Amino acid sequence: MPSIAMFYGIIIRMYFAPGEHNPPHFHAYYNEYKASFSIDTLELMEGDFPRKQMRLVQAWAELHQEEIKADWALAMNGETPYKIAPLV
Repeated sequence: MPSIAMFYGIIIRMYFAPGEHNPPHFHAYYNEYKASFSIDTLELMEGDFPRKQMRLVQAWAELHQEEIKADWALAMNGETPYKIAPLV
């Protein structure tokens, strides 16, 4: 699962395998925490994440939502998703 962005100790990853389960989502990691976020709603779908870092992930995703959707399409075709600029 390649990393598509890293910022403030948070790593954002996306599986690139056809048939990855819907709905479209990405994975976020921070220390021992891991969570899945919906690309469409930006809501936490699964897992546990500290509140401050969850807000950072959601802010990043809001800024780059179209790029994340494009990466999901690539991933569903078995192609490696592109890197996306970090939150600065």
